[in-house]
Amino acid sequence: MPKKLKPCEKCQTLATIRYRIQHDDTQKWWLVCPLCWEQLSKDNPYYRYGGTWKAK
Repeated sequence: MPKKLKPCEKCQTLATIRYRIQHDDTQKWWLVCPLCWEQLSKDNPYYRYGGTWKAK
């Protein structure tokens, strides 16, 4: 059975793993791919990790 892919909420790339994060002062939660997660978390005072979604 193929793994379920979901789009990154920032770049729309389909991913099997997405990270739930906050990255700005709106405190909105985003599900982002590993590449966006790496870029948004680096040296970001608003960054907050909220868990990992994995395709099954």
